[in-house]
Amino acid sequence: MLQQLASFRKGHQLVSISPENLTGEKGRGGATPLEQGTARLAARELGTGWKVNPCIGIGAGETLTLADVRDEGEIRQIWLTPTGVWRGQILRIYWDGEVTPAVECPLGDFFAQGLNEYAPVSALPICVNPGSAFNCYWTMPFRRGFRITLENRNDKPVNLYYQINYMRKPVEENALYFHAQFRRENPLPYMQDFTILDGIHGRGLYAGVYMTWGVHNCGWWGEGEVKIYVDDDREFPSICYTGLEDYFCGSYDFENQKTHEYEEYTTAYAGLPQVIRPDRLYRSQMRFGMYRFHITDPVYFQRDIRLTTQALGWRSGGRYLPLQDDISSVAYFYLDKPSCTLPPLGSPNDLELI
Repeated sequence: MLQQLASFRKGHQLVSISPENLTGEKGRGGATPLEQGTARLAARELGTGWKVNPCIGIGAGETLTLADVRDEGEIRQIWLTPTGVWRGQILRIYWDGEVTPAVECPLGDFFAQGLNEYAPVSALPICVNPGSAFNCYWTMPFRRGFRITLENRNDKPVNLYYQINYMRKPVEENALYFHAQFRRENPLPYMQDFTILDGIHGRGLYAGVYMTWGVHNCGWWGEGEVKIYVDDDREFPSICYTGLEDYFCGSYDFENQKTHEYEEYTTAYAGLPQVIRPDRLYRSQMRFGMYRFHITDPVYFQRDIRLTTQALGWRSGGRYLPLQDDISSVAYFYLDKPSCTLPPLGSPNDLELI
């Protein structure tokens, strides 16, 4: 990567889209007229060019187009700072003029913040920094353009600060399209696996997952196995992990052996960045946020792929207990087509954390 930074790439150009340059047009950053800016009152004594339009408001029930680009290249970085309830805002990304999004996901979950509370994340593809700065570094190629929208399902307006940086460049013939699939079960039906990813047909690779887990029982909740079914696997998968905490690159219940409590961690490839503990009153249950990114070990598939996890705890006599917890996930993957069938996102009530 450092070698690439030190070499000149003919035909490459960085384009940056933000409220201060809604189209990324060359030489038009910060040119919003004073009377049109969201910060026109703060800048009223300074005029155009002085931080006139740093953010955009989205009314309750409205959908805002953040970028609508006709170009060839790849998105390199997205930075967002949203107000409001993050689960109540839906991020959608469309490639090459498709009407079906490749990404349709609650905003917070996409950025590993699915529990509506800030938790720092220091991973390679996603970083979340103080105070609520969402950063995405997934490489996202496109051949004829892209469109990014944000729907505000909250009952109040929200403000959004954002920057979308893409590289204008030729796209390699075998470049794959980025996708993200969101799912949620609350409660998980008894003795059923939770589906992380399904309905994917074509050639591509699975690149990782972010999950939230709301516990409904006492005791340990992560005894279940993550299973990856690749290219016509049916009853049994090709890849099977030995436990949930093992899949997320932890061990032994994520427990700190000295304090005998859950220990949060965030690394380049895996983490448990968030543990929400009961307050002994209205917050009665525990919730967890965790991620695993397959950067050096992507799972390639030629025809199809499916991911599931069991939800298991313990009951008397050393027996497994099938759990009926509140589980959600965002599966990140690349595919040889710009869109695919997505599961229904559900209503605001279906997504709400309760």
